[in-house]
Formats: sequence, structure tokens, C-alpha cells
Amino acid sequence: MKYGIIGTGAIGGYYGGKLANDGQEVHFLMHRDFEYVKQHGLQVDSCDGSFHLDHVHAYAKTSEMPPCDVVLVCLKSTNNHLLQSFLPPLLHKDTLVVLIQNGIGLEDDVQALFPNVALAAGLAFICSAKTEPGRVNHQCYGHINFGNFSCKDESKMQLLVDEFNHAGIKAGLVEYQEARWKKAVWNMPFNGMTVALHTQTDLLLKNPSTRQLIRDQMMEVVGAAQHLGVKNIDEVFVDLMIQMTDEMTPYSPSMRLDYDFHRPLEIHYIYSRPIEIARQAGFHMPKLEMLEAELRFLSQYF
Repeated sequence: MKYGIIGTGAIGGYYGGKLANDGQEVHFLMHRDFEYVKQHGLQVDSCDGSFHLDHVHAYAKTSEMPPCDVVLVCLKSTNNHLLQSFLPPLLHKDTLVVLIQNGIGLEDDVQALFPNVALAAGLAFICSAKTEPGRVNHQCYGHINFGNFSCKDESKMQLLVDEFNHAGIKAGLVEYQEARWKKAVWNMPFNGMTVALHTQTDLLLKNPSTRQLIRDQMMEVVGAAQHLGVKNIDEVFVDLMIQMTDEMTPYSPSMRLDYDFHRPLEIHYIYSRPIEIARQAGFHMPKLEMLEAELRFLSQYF
């Protein structure tokens, strides 16, 4: 399939780079490092094996890109207003748009903008960063789950998974709501806590007090998901997420990097939207509600 990448940062650069390195035709929308990548290519430093793409299909605007079979949206959700102009040039009647973004409610809002477009969620479990032009630093993990939101062609979803796996990216299909809420179990505690306490993932778990707080916050997400009828999400999954984080390289999640670089924080979809959805269903997440309030305060005083 022909792929388009909107947002060639730590996530889009890694997944798009892996697909291109495997021989897939991949077209990258670049921003600040467009000229650099056109001249020097894209370097992916990875714990699973580094590689360099000498010739990259790089573009400064989507109006110059071809229609694609799959579009991976790897923008921060704070930039989703740009999709109204970014997406149309990349679409044909069978294009699948995959939102590899953090949060709850993303697909509902994008579907409202593009009622006839097939959408899926991409839930990436990865430690990756892009801190200089044309270079992605993939530290650990990297697997991704896809949840079908509105794609009527299940074979296309399976082909997507097959091509990711062929490129060396562990990928699978999961039920949509399960996928989104399982990702929130990790995202809601760790993204905000690393900002509020100005720390990294490892230190949060090494301290007994914050380790317990992280677990309590995770259980709030599980409780909300169960209250909404989401299956296969429980205390065992929380223990797995904590174990996975214990074993990963000390890491600054995307929200911590956004805070450090004075970029808008993804508070709406990672916190406000799931908290409100749970509240409307009669379930409250008091510890995460407090964290949301702290993040809103911090976001005003960069």
C-alpha cells in the first residue's frame, strides 16, 4: 500500500521510516526539518537496529503529496484543526486514515469533519523522541495495536497489520474501545505526572508514594472503562503496565517533552474528554481530575 505520514516526528518518523526501509512507498509531510531531510535523508537510531533513508519522499505541504491508501496521522492532537486542510489532498475513495494519537474521543471528532472517510485508531506503545532535525531516537518497545472505528473493509485492516509486521513492527488488531482505554491506562498517569513533578517514568515508580499514586490513577482509568462496558481491562493489565514501565529505559513521555519545549499540552483528549465521558456515565476519577487541574495551571505559566 502507499502510505502518507502527517507529522514526521518521533512516532511518524519511526513507523514511516520502518515501512520505507522495508520497501513500502511512504510520503512524509515535514515541518521544520523539510530542507534538511531533502538534502540529508532520515536517520533512525533504534534499539532494534539503526538505519538511514538516503532518499525520502519529503514534502512541505500536503497539496504536493499524492493520494494514499493509508494515512498515518501522527500530529499532536492540539493540531487536529489542521486536518481540515491537510487531509483532503491525500484522500481517495478507499483511503484509510489511522490516528496514531493519544487520548479518547479523537475519532468521533475527526469523523464529524470527514463523514465518509474510513478511520482507525493506532495505539503505539513506544519510547521514541525526535530532538534534532532528521533524526529519530527509538529507545525501546515499538509495538502498535489498531482498532477499527469506521473502516468497512476488514481485509484492509489486516493488510495494514501484515505490512507493519513485515517491516519489523509488532502489530495487532484489537477492539476499538478496548484499544483506546488500554492506552489511557498508561497515558493518563505517566504523561501528566512527569510534568507535574518534573521527573521521568523510572523515578515515579522507584518512590513508594508515587508508585502507589500511579497505580491508583491507573485503577481509576480501569474503573471508568469497566463502567463504560469495555472488556479485557482489569487489575492484571495495570500490573502488566507497571512491570513494562519498570523495565523500560528511563523516559520522558510526549507531554513532558511538550512542556519542556513550551508547546501546547494535549490536556483535552488525554484528560478532559475521558474524565467527562466517565462522569456522564456516573463514574468519577478524583485523582486524575486533580492532575488535570494541575496541568491546566502549569500550562498557563510556561
